[in-house]
Amino acid sequence: MSTTPRGLAIVETLQAKGVHLPNPGSLDIADDVDPDRISGDGVTIHAGCRLRGARTVISAGCTLGAEGPVTLDDCQLGPGVDLKGGYFAKAVFLEGANLGLAAHVREGTILEEEAGGAHCVGLKQTILFPFVTLGSLINFCDCLMSGGTSRSDHSEVGSSYIHFNFTPDGNKTTASLFGDVPRGVMLDQPAIFLGGQGGAVGPVYTGFGTVVAAGSVLRSDVDDDGLLVIPDAPQPHTRPVAKHSYRQLPRLLERNLTYVASLDALDAWYRGVRRPFFAAQELGALVYEGALAALAGARAERLKRLKTLIGHVDDADPARAQLKERADAFLGGFGSPATEVPEALAAELAAALAAGRSYIAAIKQLSPDARAAGVAWLQGIIDGRTAAAAASVPALSLFTRA
Repeated sequence: MSTTPRGLAIVETLQAKGVHLPNPGSLDIADDVDPDRISGDGVTIHAGCRLRGARTVISAGCTLGAEGPVTLDDCQLGPGVDLKGGYFAKAVFLEGANLGLAAHVREGTILEEEAGGAHCVGLKQTILFPFVTLGSLINFCDCLMSGGTSRSDHSEVGSSYIHFNFTPDGNKTTASLFGDVPRGVMLDQPAIFLGGQGGAVGPVYTGFGTVVAAGSVLRSDVDDDGLLVIPDAPQPHTRPVAKHSYRQLPRLLERNLTYVASLDALDAWYRGVRRPFFAAQELGALVYEGALAALAGARAERLKRLKTLIGHVDDADPARAQLKERADAFLGGFGSPATEVPEALAAELAAALAAGRSYIAAIKQLSPDARAAGVAWLQGIIDGRTAAAAASVPALSLFTRA
């Protein structure tokens, strides 16, 4: 008994638009996929790929499945994205982003322009700024990485690296910042290098230009820029397990609040700076919507994890009890950042748009005054958010090193 393959009508529509389908009969396209959200300009979808989701967007020049089948579920792809094989769900890939075979990428993930990785990369709630490159056999969830100026000068994570983002007692308030948002968006900061066969225990922060030795595990912050770090192995010791003790609670909260505030700053940057550059691309408005949704999801994830942490805190200490009492106020000041772009920055961006420059080209040609104004604007968002949160629970002495 013969059956009609699922998605046959959509396959025929894509072929009529000019999408290159080397083996169309092997594709599995769900009925909710909208062919109007798939460009016909230079798109190639190789054999065995699966497309799902009404919010899926595939822009001009994208290639899916060059090395193995791709499952794409409610993702938004900007121009020239190359996903060679693997599973991709509820993630956003901007122009020229790429990943090798056997990638596993889930919600809350944004790979900005020309960011990418080799084979067997796992990402979730991960944001990579332009040019950031990951090696192979990597698990890099719950973190944001910036730094670098081009494809030949980029932040990099060596192969077999892991960001440890889950504790024995189930705590996931562990998001790490490798670089920062206010300076990172300017694409003029020294690259960060995390050596292979190593890891980082979140939440940590590293400055720009940090080089962490291969084969080591980073367990503490690197506050200054331009440092070579060779973490010392901790002295062997044993002690009774104290579940949910959070011995460095102020630092843990500080790092998480800074991360959420950084997402607010990045949201403001997308709304105030990136939006017209998206609008200039075919299907760009849809990719922009996907990026904002990913940022909102990333913020919600971090706040959810913070609420879980606060619920577990032992409130025998009065300061910790105050944290529980004022949890809503503590976490309530995030989201919906102001998008008043500084005049000096806005004027130069408008001129770049009028000249038809791409986003990367526009940022690289900013004057020192425009850059300084932009950094101050974004840093002000972060400082304002974190200060308001800290003020709601003053007894906890937040932002004082524990």
